[in-house]
Amino acid sequence: MTYRIFDDMTQCTEQEVARLLPLVSDQRRQQALAYKHLFGQFCCLKSYELLMQLLASSGFRTPNAGFSTPDTDRQTPDAGFPLFLYNEYGQPRLEHGPCFSISHCKYGIAVAVSETPIGIDIEHIRTAKPELVARTMNEKEQAEIWAAASPDIAFTRLWTQKEAVLKLQGTGILSIDGIKNTLVAIEHVDVQTKVNINKQYAYTLAILR
Repeated sequence: MTYRIFDDMTQCTEQEVARLLPLVSDQRRQQALAYKHLFGQFCCLKSYELLMQLLASSGFRTPNAGFSTPDTDRQTPDAGFPLFLYNEYGQPRLEHGPCFSISHCKYGIAVAVSETPIGIDIEHIRTAKPELVARTMNEKEQAEIWAAASPDIAFTRLWTQKEAVLKLQGTGILSIDGIKNTLVAIEHVDVQTKVNINKQYAYTLAILR
């Protein structure tokens, strides 16, 4: 398993988006351009770049893995680029290759790859609003949040843990009301959470043991 956190969001510029557009698969380019705002385009493209870099540096290989083929050199659409397939819940996977997970928030992008199912989630430190806490956390988690020195950090930690586990399971959040007991009975999953106070985000990796 390997992962990377990218948090230099000053790179979210029109110039960087223009640089990345010719360096991704046609599939990923279309997905990026479907976003109407620059931030969405940047995160879509940058996360693909990070994924390709992780695949190359970690020794994982896919039959068509690559991230340096410009448009002008392509023999066929998407030549040299891994394609994403999607399950019934919209969760992506590689057509050939290892498992991966991608997440982004306004302060960072998180990407992880593994030989076994994995989930990663990154979130900015969110306000622990009482109504949201009550809807998404079980009684034990609610008590933990309100007893914490920083309820906002405690809430964000738990939220990223739930999202990461659901991504590992391949479903994502099906309903906000059904997320309460996500972390109950997950004995075969390791959950690792880190908080970056300076940059105001938290992220969680969920890994099969």
